[in-house]
Amino acid sequence: MDYYEILGVSKTSSSEEIKKVYRKLALKYHPDTNSGNKEAEDKFKQISEAYAVLSDPEKRKQYDMYGSAGFRQRYSQEDIFRNFDLNEILRQFGFGTESFNSASFRSGGAGEGAQHGFGSFFSGRNMGQGGCGGGYSHPVKGQDMTYQISVSLNDVLTGAEKQISLRTNGRTQNVSVKIPKGIEEGKKLRLKGKGGIPPPGGVPGDLYLKIQLEPNDKYERQGDDLIHHKMIPFTDACLGAKIEVETLDGKKFMVSVPSGTNGDARLRIKGQGLPSGPIGERGDLYVKIGIEIPKKLTDEQISVIKSLRETGL
Repeated sequence: MDYYEILGVSKTSSSEEIKKVYRKLALKYHPDTNSGNKEAEDKFKQISEAYAVLSDPEKRKQYDMYGSAGFRQRYSQEDIFRNFDLNEILRQFGFGTESFNSASFRSGGAGEGAQHGFGSFFSGRNMGQGGCGGGYSHPVKGQDMTYQISVSLNDVLTGAEKQISLRTNGRTQNVSVKIPKGIEEGKKLRLKGKGGIPPPGGVPGDLYLKIQLEPNDKYERQGDDLIHHKMIPFTDACLGAKIEVETLDGKKFMVSVPSGTNGDARLRIKGQGLPSGPIGERGDLYVKIGIEIPKKLTDEQISVIKSLRETGL
């Protein structure tokens, strides 16, 4: 929600210009002149919220600094309407004093506010002593922060606890992080209260650690499964063979390669992949076969291969 766009003003517009535009829009979309018009009602709610922010120098400064998303992380709806006396503003614009009475907004009961469906919208918002309701106010929250944290496939397999050093708000803090088994790349771990410093009277923001998977030269992750690339000689592909495969956690399996195996064939070792979440079962390990073609041949090997070609192989 872009408050400047909602009101149709620019970031350089003065407070007086914004006030004039809001007055014009309030006259157009006010429920008293749009009885039963849900679209007009919604528009009035939007322009009132936008004006509550842009008419307040400090809130407008915060909005310009952090943008819409960042501003909403710091300001709840109660914060937005704090010290915003809608009744007084509307009286200045020529509306009656009963347009929005506090009882209607708090309870959704009888009265003009309830009739126009504004009870749920303004309920609980603190809009000043003479305004629309004197509801509960949440403390302003500090900025949420996001950092990347690298984890290995072994961390994903068994879970881990990592000690990381972060520099936030001009200071270094050491944080202990538990990596749950089976965590996926791109997921975020939330550390409550470890984010940005709040304004006076507020609460600290949260710290989010975004998971980044470290590359592994032996195994590739595909969901809960692991892929292991294994090169075998051409003769083993033709005649079949048994090959040894080591799993991520160090177990060793003898796997049969059928005769006539093609390149890119996959052999499965069940239950030797990664866990599906902290308590889920493990996926599978797939051995992806590649056929190794020698770059150099001995005279004897050349002679044998020529003989094989003559047989149609």
